[in-house]
Amino acid sequence: MSDNISVPVLFVPDLVVLPGMVVPVPLDETAQAAVDAARSGDENKILIAPRLDDRYPTHGVIASIVQVGRVPGQEQHVAVVRGEQRAHIGTGTTGPGAALWVQVDLVDETPVTEQTKELAAEYRKVVLAMLQRREAWQVIDAVNKLTDPSALADTSGYSSWLTNEQKRELLETGDIDARLRLLIEWTGEHLAETEVSDKIASDVRDGMEKTQKEFLLRQQLNAIRKELGEDEPDGADDYRGRVEAADLPDKVREAALREVGKLERSTDQSPEAGWIRTWLDTVLDLPWNVTTDDSVDLAGAREILDADHHGLDDVKDRIVEYLAVRSRRAQRGMSVVGGRGSGAVMVLAGPPGVGKTSLGESVARALGRKFVRVALGGVRDEAEIRGHRRTYVGALPGRIVRAIGEAGSMNPVVLLDEIDKVGSDYRGDPAAALLEVLDPAQNHTFRDHYLDLDLDLSDVVFLATANVVENIPSALLDRMELVTIDGYTEDDKVAIARDYLVPRQMERAALTADEVTITDDALREVAANYTREPGVRQFERLLAKALRKVAVKESTEPGAITVDVDDLVDYLGRPRFTPETAERTEVPGVATGLAVTGMGGDVLFIEALSAGGIDSARSAEGGARSADGRGPQLKLTGQLGDVMKESAQIALSYVQAHAADFGIDPAALDGTVHIHFPAGAVPKDGPSAGVTMVTALVSMLTGRRVRSDVGMTGEVTLNGRVLPIGGVKQKLLAAQRNGLKTVFIPQRNEPDLDDVPAEVLDALEVKPMVDVAEIVAQALEQAQTESKAA
Repeated sequence: MSDNISVPVLFVPDLVVLPGMVVPVPLDETAQAAVDAARSGDENKILIAPRLDDRYPTHGVIASIVQVGRVPGQEQHVAVVRGEQRAHIGTGTTGPGAALWVQVDLVDETPVTEQTKELAAEYRKVVLAMLQRREAWQVIDAVNKLTDPSALADTSGYSSWLTNEQKRELLETGDIDARLRLLIEWTGEHLAETEVSDKIASDVRDGMEKTQKEFLLRQQLNAIRKELGEDEPDGADDYRGRVEAADLPDKVREAALREVGKLERSTDQSPEAGWIRTWLDTVLDLPWNVTTDDSVDLAGAREILDADHHGLDDVKDRIVEYLAVRSRRAQRGMSVVGGRGSGAVMVLAGPPGVGKTSLGESVARALGRKFVRVALGGVRDEAEIRGHRRTYVGALPGRIVRAIGEAGSMNPVVLLDEIDKVGSDYRGDPAAALLEVLDPAQNHTFRDHYLDLDLDLSDVVFLATANVVENIPSALLDRMELVTIDGYTEDDKVAIARDYLVPRQMERAALTADEVTITDDALREVAANYTREPGVRQFERLLAKALRKVAVKESTEPGAITVDVDDLVDYLGRPRFTPETAERTEVPGVATGLAVTGMGGDVLFIEALSAGGIDSARSAEGGARSADGRGPQLKLTGQLGDVMKESAQIALSYVQAHAADFGIDPAALDGTVHIHFPAGAVPKDGPSAGVTMVTALVSMLTGRRVRSDVGMTGEVTLNGRVLPIGGVKQKLLAAQRNGLKTVFIPQRNEPDLDDVPAEVLDALEVKPMVDVAEIVAQALEQAQTESKAA
């Protein structure tokens, strides 16, 4: 900027802006023209000059426009400006727009001398003494951090004890020493006057007579009693006026007026009066007739959902469908039928870390509604949902009513987090209390025990999250739409990390894209060999760890850093997971099954071993000998449930009955057959390992190894039929993560393949099967004698 420049000028009444100050300036028509003219230029500069009297100002301050907007609660726009340099106003000139333009000469700061530093130190002492008397500790910290004498002097623009005339004189004084001398004089005089005033007030208080003290204390006592409602005849009348003035439904108003009548008839000493007041306050605080308008922009809602979360198309489609139906009903004037609204009730079920909880807030933003989260993990008291009855001391409404009050509207998005972890004991079953809340046919008349009033929840969008669907009571699950989020593929994780996780963790580590780059190959390596999870929570922790190490390296060795596959060992250590299927299946009797746990899909190695001739005294639990005293005995280990134990019995019986078909020597079955499920600390149950146990048994008894690239799942019957199971998508995702190539599933599960991502189906050869014998024939390697003959 040159020493002589042309800028638009804005005259502000009763305001003096000094360099360094950031102040809002109201915008009228003239001020708006000046601001528009300044923003149209490249430098975004404007001259702020004070108009305190009829005198034309000679000085102003060159300021930059920080922001233009509307102050909350006001209609008028304001411009936030930051003062930068003093300027002497010259002659008028012309410029673009309707603003007044002037020529100004910039006033350069005088050099800082030793005398200047001494004056600045003296002024600092005076101003800190004044601020300490006012207990302005934050301002004191800011003043202590200032080292520039000119900047220290110009902070006086915020001083309330200086007049506008004095501030204008400071603006017109270019010499730093002169400004500091003026401030020392003025601030010292004000400090002396303040000390005298405080001393006089202290003397007056100390000299107050006893009767005056008693009068003051009695007045305070009366005020306290009035606030407590004691000896206050108009307390009930106040509640009656509030109820009559409130926007309440008719039935709620009638109930509230009945309670006001009880309050009027009760005495202040009665505990019921306090209960009634608390109940009335709760009712009056609820937003009975307050609702927010739903968004009608379907494309915009989908963009919000896509911007916040990768994938999860089922949930996004359901929300957009909900919005489309709401919009069409509103356009056609179709009212709610029978008092039932069109609120959605969905449960998002899936393993941890896939984005279920964070999706609720995105849904609320897409709908244009308020959002409130209700944590249900570990809740065991039914009163937490329905509220306590008012007869109990400390009674409160339930979490649903409190959530409505917190949201401030009757149609928020309520996220019921961890609904599968709700417990039950002698205090009741909270899951049963949720039946009415989550039933679209009943929740328009939900009745909380504390309120004892009908609350319409029919327009609320309820989203519940769960890790294990089986832990949700069937009656409760029947009232909700089940949306399963089975986990992410490797490509999904790379995309999520690139678009969401890396930028978020870079911001938390105070790094920029110019300073560090993580390649897609590195992200894929982390997803494949450093984490084995359906979600991305551990993935994000590892990225955070790597970026923290990058921040340390950047601080000691500045320069752009690229994190590639070869660098991961330095940042994250060696890979935690390596393919183990080939190693585990090197010996006969080991088969690879697929299972679903609360953490998502996973592989399950089943080991079988025959110990022929073991004494019957060491018979296995759950096993039995044949009627003639011969036959296999079954021993099971691995912390199994009853269903899985029965599946093992079925598998052994089937193999025994078809031993000749599989080429098994009958003598091999005369002894103890031991089936072990590794990871014995983890409880296991379910019938889906039936085909895997049959394959492991045949492999062990024939000496033929199971192919290392094969996985399988399915329930088996006594005649060898393969029955359908659940969690196909999660199991196939686990198979892909663990490097399997061929997966056998029940034929009746073939329709479930429509939900499996295409990239998973491309990586796997999925074979729907009907007979377990066919699975065994294709899963086992050829016998050594057969291969030599071939």
